Amino acid sequence: MDDMVEDLRNRNENQQSRSISTHAFTDLSHVSPLMFLYLLKESYLGGELKASAKFRKLQEQVHLVLYNKPQPGPAIFVAKCLSLLPIFELYRDGFSHLIISALRRFLKTETAREDKLEAKLLAAKLFLFNVQHSLVYDEKVLVKILEVFDVSLTDIEIVMQDMGVKSDISLDQAKEFVEQYVSKLIESGSYMTAVSLLEHFSIQQCGVSFLLQMMQCKEFRAAERWATFMGKPMLHVLVREYVKENLIKPAYDVVKKNNLYQEFPEVCQQYKESSLKKLAERGCWDIAEGKTKGDRQFLEYVVYLAMEAGYIEKVDELCMRYSLEGFENVKKTEANFKKSCYLHLDDFFIEDVVWVDEMNGLYDATCHLEESKVVGLDCEWKPNYEKGSKPNKVSIMQIASETKVYILDLIKLYGSVPDSLNECLSRILHSSRILKLGYNFQCDIQQLACSYQDLQCFEHYEMLLDIQNVFKEPRGGLSALAEKVFGRGLNKTRRNSNWEKRPLSVYQLEYAALDAAVLIHLFWHVRDHVQPAGVANEHCKNEWKSYIISHMDKAKKSRKGAKSRNQNVPEAEEGAQKSSPLTSET
Repeated sequence: MDDMVEDLRNRNENQQSRSISTHAFTDLSHVSPLMFLYLLKESYLGGELKASAKFRKLQEQVHLVLYNKPQPGPAIFVAKCLSLLPIFELYRDGFSHLIISALRRFLKTETAREDKLEAKLLAAKLFLFNVQHSLVYDEKVLVKILEVFDVSLTDIEIVMQDMGVKSDISLDQAKEFVEQYVSKLIESGSYMTAVSLLEHFSIQQCGVSFLLQMMQCKEFRAAERWATFMGKPMLHVLVREYVKENLIKPAYDVVKKNNLYQEFPEVCQQYKESSLKKLAERGCWDIAEGKTKGDRQFLEYVVYLAMEAGYIEKVDELCMRYSLEGFENVKKTEANFKKSCYLHLDDFFIEDVVWVDEMNGLYDATCHLEESKVVGLDCEWKPNYEKGSKPNKVSIMQIASETKVYILDLIKLYGSVPDSLNECLSRILHSSRILKLGYNFQCDIQQLACSYQDLQCFEHYEMLLDIQNVFKEPRGGLSALAEKVFGRGLNKTRRNSNWEKRPLSVYQLEYAALDAAVLIHLFWHVRDHVQPAGVANEHCKNEWKSYIISHMDKAKKSRKGAKSRNQNVPEAEEGAQKSSPLTSET
């Protein structure tokens, strides 16, 4: 039996080795370039690998083949192959890239000087022929040919004389010939190829106007490469143009890459402030604080951003930690201004926000919520900014009724009374009499199940309605939807705050409570007000019911053929049956 397994393994290995080629190039001393290309084609056609893997395998094989005595030399052999490749049409560009890259790798080792010199002239001749006649090769391939064979203007001059283009060809005329071709490339918009050629032949005739033309056409990579080749004066122009277009990050990248800090200190400051502002907009205040590296000017800017966002406790925290003064009066003004910009719990007539972290409070919350026909659900967890690391455990879960919002300290409850937590949440989440509202709740469901894998309450859900699906407004999230419906959005400043810190601040509690409470009022709006023009009232009233999911199993993936509105929900069964006591009463 072991012999049979070993035999099968050997057969499999042999089959894999043949999957790229049925030929073994052991000696190229009597193989012509044309025959080699035919063998390469057969190798490609006979391969069973995917295209990218096949390319890498063939590239490796061609690289090794160049050590097997191709005549009259490896570089000349490849140059002749390149001159013959156009007859292979469909395989021309792919094979040219393949053998050029193989030769580039091969030439890192020494080869005969005579081979290199003759190969350079053959490559120059190939370039000249393509430029003078209709371009057989792609422009990028021509640049690669010039680069790998290190073709110079002198080589172009020699070949032009040999081909009898003109009598008494000079180096200046060879340069003019290349420049004319570059001009055609620029006219056709092939800026990167034009820059590559100018750089390769060390032609610096084009100036600022060429750089501005590339910037105007949004060819930033080509413009940067050209400016780097031309030197510091052109790099200065490039940075100024980036700043003029308000492209601060690429401007800063050029400054950093070329050590132009002294010439452009304002660019560095603008970039740093721009980075801090983006972090603040995403609510990543801890990262923003770390990015300042204790610099007082940038710390004060973060404080300003926190005031602008209405994040008053962060202002207090930073001012105290770094002894920053002079923000008190401004802080009060900003707080009052921001208060009028966003929704608050008072707008939804919430009587109480109840923190639940022990068994009695948990049972009281469950009894109250079981009497509700509709509840809003949301949860929060501490952000994890380490790339590739696991998300943190869900810290709190918010469940809102019409009058109260209960905020469950899941971490503490799970640690002290896991069975009671499981029982109480099961009575709510598994109930077919309570409609549970969420916004993009799929993410929360997965996170809850991952955080508390041994709790059955998070294994499945009954009667769910994702408000996002009803409104079909994915852009801007819940805050943008609230602003569209109520005229004011939600302050998301504290979204990425530390939700594991105890006690939570008053602002964190209000933020968390609002995310759950607003769902109920969005639902009332859907039920009572949203009616597309020209559609019968009865149809409109029942339309939102078609989005209710009567049962959701978190552990199974969505079935094939599920309706599009439920394709993001695992094992979801659409409810909204008119016979359901919940939907008929609601």
